[in-house]
Amino acid sequence: MDAVTKIRQKAKSKQMTIVLPEYEEKRTQEAAKIISAEGIAKVILLTPDKINTQDRNRYIEEFILMHKAKDFDAGEVKKMFDDPLYYGAMMVREGKADGFVAGAAHTTADVARSAIRCLELDRRMTIASSCFIMAVPDCSYGENGTFVFADCGIIPDPNSRQLACISLAAAELAEKVLDLTPRIALLSYSTKGSARGRSVDKITEALGLLKEMAPNLLADGEMQVDAAVVPAVAKIKYPNSPIQGRANVLIFPSLEAGNIGYKLVERLARARALGPLLMGFNKPCSDLSRGCSAEDIVDCVAVTAIRAQ
Repeated sequence: MDAVTKIRQKAKSKQMTIVLPEYEEKRTQEAAKIISAEGIAKVILLTPDKINTQDRNRYIEEFILMHKAKDFDAGEVKKMFDDPLYYGAMMVREGKADGFVAGAAHTTADVARSAIRCLELDRRMTIASSCFIMAVPDCSYGENGTFVFADCGIIPDPNSRQLACISLAAAELAEKVLDLTPRIALLSYSTKGSARGRSVDKITEALGLLKEMAPNLLADGEMQVDAAVVPAVAKIKYPNSPIQGRANVLIFPSLEAGNIGYKLVERLARARALGPLLMGFNKPCSDLSRGCSAEDIVDCVAVTAIRAQ
């Protein structure tokens, strides 16, 4: 059974309620039908008739109180809530839904901003980040072709602490959603001192911080991607690595590298890319590529549902 099929099956085992705010988007409408027909989740397509005026007004008041220090103008907040994205996020905050998925008609910045403002950040992480689940066909690397790539959508140039938090969040997602033991590689242009530079130092420091945060995680770096995922190359370049060229969670040194990396694998290897899955929040949510298909939305809903179980 491939990774995507397993994810859908796991989501079905305990149905959670997921909000889809982009009700006007045809791909979202089609995805909602598939999700309901297959029993993947209880889906709320947030059409205008499902928006309760009293709840909306209450959410606006609560939002203003939550962000009192930022001194949001009441008119500005009301305008925000003209977009169902914010109503859906507040439903998740309140517990009327277990997660939300959007991004077919919104930018990543829009979706992440609504999550930061409404769901708030996990105090352990203190940052928002994202990852993709990559399912590569006919591939023996990673976990039989399954990987988690992070961060590919949020933080442009993460510092050492942010890289450590991204690594921890991605590892927890890999365990929860994919039932795998994470083997984390912090990627670089260098493998254990083969080159020098500020980026290499940053990654070395990030690994140390990660080991302090989660001593039992199997993680290593800095390393080039071939040393991380190809056992034969690892034996040559880095024979003492505890990962031994079998990494299944790849942590990229920058957003630029992560975004390019996932899109190359998706297009050239014809891989399925599930995400961007947003991490670091108190409740689960997912962004989507604006070029997503209905099936991509279904799969992101399934992942979000599992994270809420």
